[in-house]
Amino acid sequence: MVGFSFQQAFESLTSKLAAVVFYAFEINGVAIPMVLLWLISGALVFTCYLGFINVRGFGHAVGLLKNNKRSSDSGEISPFQALTTALSGTVGTGNIAGVAIAISLGGPGATFWMIVAGLLGMSTKFVECTLAVKYRQINADGSVSGGPMYYIKAALDKFNLPLTGTILAMAFSVFVIFGSAGFVHVNQGFVQVKTVTGFDNAWLFGAIYGLLVGAVIIGGLKSIARVTSKLVPLMCGIYLAASLLVMFTHASAIPSALWLIVQGAFTPEAGYGGFIGVLIQGFRRAAYSNEAGIGSSPIAHAAAQTKDPVSQGFVGLLEPFIDTVVICTITALVIILTGAYQTPGLDGVQITSGAFASVVSWFPWVLMVALLLFGFSTVISWSYYGLTGWRYLVGQDKRLTKLYKVLFCLIVSIGAVPNVMAVFDFIDSMIFLMAVPNILALYLLLPEVKADLTAYWQKLPR
Repeated sequence: MVGFSFQQAFESLTSKLAAVVFYAFEINGVAIPMVLLWLISGALVFTCYLGFINVRGFGHAVGLLKNNKRSSDSGEISPFQALTTALSGTVGTGNIAGVAIAISLGGPGATFWMIVAGLLGMSTKFVECTLAVKYRQINADGSVSGGPMYYIKAALDKFNLPLTGTILAMAFSVFVIFGSAGFVHVNQGFVQVKTVTGFDNAWLFGAIYGLLVGAVIIGGLKSIARVTSKLVPLMCGIYLAASLLVMFTHASAIPSALWLIVQGAFTPEAGYGGFIGVLIQGFRRAAYSNEAGIGSSPIAHAAAQTKDPVSQGFVGLLEPFIDTVVICTITALVIILTGAYQTPGLDGVQITSGAFASVVSWFPWVLMVALLLFGFSTVISWSYYGLTGWRYLVGQDKRLTKLYKVLFCLIVSIGAVPNVMAVFDFIDSMIFLMAVPNILALYLLLPEVKADLTAYWQKLPR
C-alpha cells in the first residue's frame, strides 16, 4: 500500500492550480500569462474609456488629500487613512525584491514598462474604489462592509444574473480569505534578518511577528488605519532617504542610467527575451506590486468617510503612482546605478541589499528595517481584507470574527519556516483569481462610473 503524503498531495494540487491560474502562451519564446493580459487590457480599456482619468484627474486627487481629517460622513476612517491602509497592503517586499527580479530577468528596460503599467493601473484603481464606496453597506453599529464582493453581486443583478453574481461574489470572498495569508512577507523578512544579523530561529521570529500582528488587528479597522497612517509615511521615508543617498553618490551616472532604461525598453538585448520579454517583465512587476484590478484595495477604500464615491476614486488612483511610479522606480534606479543586477549568484532581495551595501556597508540594516516595516504593514492590511471576505460568507458574528483573527495570527506565525514555496504558489493563485470576477464587474459597471464621473465634474464648481 502506497503511503499518503499530505505535503506531496498539497504540492501537486498547488502546482496544478498555479498552472491554470498562470496559464501562458508563448511569443518568441517568452511566456505571457493570460491573467496578466486580463489585468493590463482592463487598465487600457478603463484609461481610454474614461478619457485618461489617470492624467487629467491627478492634480485633483492630490488636492483632495489636503483635507485628510475624519468627518461626520458615513464611514469608519478618513480618506487619507483609507489610502495609507490600501498602500500598506501594496507597498511591500515586491517593491524591494520583486523589482530586482524584474530587472535581472528583463534588464533595465523593464523599468520603463513597469512605469507605463503603473500609470495605466491608476485608471483601474479609480474605477474599483469608486464602485467600492458606491455599493458599500453601512451596518447598524456604523461599521462598513464593502469591497468587490458587493459590487460584483450588484453588477450581475443588473444583468438579471443574480445566481451567477452570488456565486462569483462568494468565490471572490474565498479567494481573498486564502490570499490574505502573509507567508511571503514574514518569510522574506526573516531571510533578510538572518542574512544581516545571523539570527536563525524561524519559530521564534514567527511567534513574535504573529503577536505583533495580533496586537494591531484585534482593534479592528480603526486600529489598523491608525497604525498604517503613521507607518506608511515612516517606512517610505526611511527607504526613500536611503535610496536617495545611493543615487546621490552615483549622481553623475543618473542620466546614463535613465538612457539605459529607455534604450533597453525599445532595443533590449536578446538575452532578456527581446522586446516582448522586457515588456512582460515590466508589466508583470507593476501588476504584482500595485494590485490594480485584483480587488484588494477597494476593501479599504470602501470604509472611507466620504459623501461622494467618485472623490474616493480619485484618492485611490494615487496608489499605483506612489507604489509603482515612485517607489518601484527608485528601487530600480538604485539597482541599475550600482550594477547590482549584474552580480552573479544574487537573487531577489539579495540584489537590492547588495546595491545598498555597495555604497554604505551597514545599509543592509536599513534595508532590513524597511523590509520588515513594508512586510508588516502589508500583513495587517491583508488581515482586514481577509476578514471582510470572511464576514461576507459567515456574517458579522463577533465570535466568528475573533476566530478568524486568531487563525490569521497562527498562520502568520509559521510563515518564517522554510520550505513553504508550495504555500506561496497557492497564495499567489488565490490573489490573482480575485482579478477574474473583479475585472468582469468593472467592465459591466464601467458606463455607470463614467456617468457618475461626468456628474461629479459638473457639480464640482458648486
